[in-house]
Amino acid sequence: MSRIISFRQALREAMQEEMRRDDSIFLMGEEVAQYNGAYKVSQGMLDEFGPRRILDTPIAELGFAAIAVGASTNGTRPIVEFMTWNFAVLALDQILNHAAKMVSMSGGQFSCPIVFRGPNGSAGQLGAQHSQAFESWYANIPGLKVISVSNPYDAKGLLKSAIRDQDPVVFMESEVMYGDEGEVPEEEYLIPIGKADIKRAGTDVTIVSFNKMMKVALGAAEELAKEGISAEVIDLRTIRPLDWHTIVESVKKTNRLVIVEEQWPFASVSSEISYRVQKEAFDYLDAPIRRITSADTNMHYAPTLVAAYLPDVARTVKLVKEVMYMAK
Repeated sequence: MSRIISFRQALREAMQEEMRRDDSIFLMGEEVAQYNGAYKVSQGMLDEFGPRRILDTPIAELGFAAIAVGASTNGTRPIVEFMTWNFAVLALDQILNHAAKMVSMSGGQFSCPIVFRGPNGSAGQLGAQHSQAFESWYANIPGLKVISVSNPYDAKGLLKSAIRDQDPVVFMESEVMYGDEGEVPEEEYLIPIGKADIKRAGTDVTIVSFNKMMKVALGAAEELAKEGISAEVIDLRTIRPLDWHTIVESVKKTNRLVIVEEQWPFASVSSEISYRVQKEAFDYLDAPIRRITSADTNMHYAPTLVAAYLPDVARTVKLVKEVMYMAK
């Protein structure tokens, strides 16, 4: 049976269920305990699990990421909450040089089952230092799995899978989605890591996206449908490993591909998708692959600049129409 719950509640339930199942799991991060989480994701968890399993940390991302790495190699399964992935760049040495490399450098003697989670990308007028999307950064690192979710159902199922995984997992959310609501089953379920989801079936063009840009992709598909253009919308959900099969098979059906993402254009997720699709499905393409990304610059505070920086429905619709026109 399903009920309507918020994105933050779905994340909280995932952590609570896994922590009840496995005493080796604990949550650590800035303000996760006494304050109930900066975004209230961990609300009530200190009362249930106590201060030995819900740990407030200093404002020292490198330090508490290092504690998590050491703890994970000694039989525990930490969940590390970063207040934003913009702050996690301070912890990158531990994520890149220790967590991601632990299995290979130890010859398989040590695994590093950690979930690093928190909000990613722009959340409005927060300025250049707090508005960056990092999926492609972390997906470039062998040894990490990267998940970027767009709705409560996927958030809960994939977070539970991430907590159970033996590898370090980067789990990306968004401040602007924590209040979003959606159907989530009451019974336990898991979503496999590495499997994309077709959120809307279509026949004329494939639109690929992830995280909060799925709202743009689905909004564009609705507008296009009014003009008789049937868009198939794929939510990647997992960036690494990436579900190439679902993307390629969709392109073979629609013969056109548009990618919508929040990251900067250079060496982005869309860059890798474009290369792989032209390699594996070039003969099926009736038009060049097109993409819409954030502007190739820093995002500033002014609302007009925020709007100009991010992909939106209107520009996505325009790009799809160009693809359709070129295909004729």
